[in-house]
Amino acid sequence: MSKLPKQLATILTVRNAVFLPLAAASLLGGCVVAPPPRVYYPPPPPPPAPAYVAPAAEVELQATQPPPPLPDYQQPPCPEDGYLWTPGYWAYANGGYYWVPGTWVQPPRVGLLWTPGYWGFVGGVYAFHAGYWGPHVGFYGGVNYGFGYVGVGFAGGHWAGNSFAYNTAVVNVNTTVVHNTYINNVTVNNVTVNKVSYNGGTGGVTTVPTAQERVAMQESHVPPTPMQQQHVQQAVSNPALSAKANGGHPTIAATPRPGAFNAPGVVGAKGAPPRASGAANPANAGRFNTNTEAVPPAKGHPPANAYTQHPAGASPPAAAAHPPTNAYTQQPAKSAPKATHPKPPAEKKHENEGNRA
Repeated sequence: MSKLPKQLATILTVRNAVFLPLAAASLLGGCVVAPPPRVYYPPPPPPPAPAYVAPAAEVELQATQPPPPLPDYQQPPCPEDGYLWTPGYWAYANGGYYWVPGTWVQPPRVGLLWTPGYWGFVGGVYAFHAGYWGPHVGFYGGVNYGFGYVGVGFAGGHWAGNSFAYNTAVVNVNTTVVHNTYINNVTVNNVTVNKVSYNGGTGGVTTVPTAQERVAMQESHVPPTPMQQQHVQQAVSNPALSAKANGGHPTIAATPRPGAFNAPGVVGAKGAPPRASGAANPANAGRFNTNTEAVPPAKGHPPANAYTQHPAGASPPAAAAHPPTNAYTQQPAKSAPKATHPKPPAEKKHENEGNRA
């Protein structure tokens, strides 16, 4: 009997050593604190697509301010077969923007198309990428210049062999002068909608080059023709084309030919003040200048004025052109003896006969 309590104590000790840790573990497991619920945060929006960065060799001008919106204007008719339209744009010189009027240009050779220049915002400045001639139209910033240049490609016509076919649904062509035309109404309206004149930056067009435009940009290019370069030089030297002077509404928005700023057919922008009569009708100005350099007016006026411009004794041609009797009948009878012309012999004969009587 004395050994039983000791055995029970041993059994209890072993049981406690085995089961107490298990019980403690189970109790601790029930008291584990659950982690806080996860909060979903949407990812930040992707940054805006950067403007297309053209090669540095294409950059021609730089400015710190964006160019003004494109003005509204009508396209003058194509002057003759084979001329292609080059849209107007804002250029920069002398600390400000000025308008280079749109015009019809004869391409350097058959088969070439014009890719307009454009402004693009890159690196904190607005850079102008010059236009060029090439077999295909490349990237021009997505700017909608109108008249077939709606932001991508050109819908105003195409080369058909050695002749250019004009799409009269988009460009202004006089069919009595140009006969190689067609109509394709499945085109974008040729009127600029948003007026934005640059790519990238605040408020700029966000278009990037398409695959076809990238291929066209790698092709061989021809720079602007000498007539186009002269056109630009005339624009920069014309104070009326400065944006500061015209408020974005140039009086010369488009011309029928390069450099023809005073020729008939010049088109002004909508909202521009009317042009001066002399500049608007240079044909009259030229005619007046011709008259001022012509022969003296005396030769084109009646002989009475011619006589007053000559000393006594009119020139024989004037007297021969007008019989003396007409000249004498314009004077009173008493003044006949004072005439600068000798009396006719017949009149002297009558006076002698009267004295004999």
